[in-house]
Amino acid sequence: MTPHYAVTWKDPRDGEMVVLRARSISDSQLGLTFVALSDLLWDAPSVLVNPAEERLKRRFEATNVLHLSIHSIASIEEIGQRGLPLEADRSKLLLFPDR
Repeated sequence: MTPHYAVTWKDPRDGEMVVLRARSISDSQLGLTFVALSDLLWDAPSVLVNPAEERLKRRFEATNVLHLSIHSIASIEEIGQRGLPLEADRSKLLLFPDR
């Protein structure tokens, strides 16, 4: 199995929880509150079609890098490797509560 990440996040378009798989995850160039996903992975074509995954595949087919807000990410699961390659120190990041 190819090492990759499964990222669960809340889609701002419809509020649903979505799982995307990507080969690469890193700090975003947009700032500390974003994470960059690249090389998105999709299941191999098969006889059975998953409509939800097909919608996501069509939506992100031209996407090179997807920048997700850390506030919308529920979890990041590492599959087949160790350690996130995050460069910035996020231990001092302050999150302000919603009012």
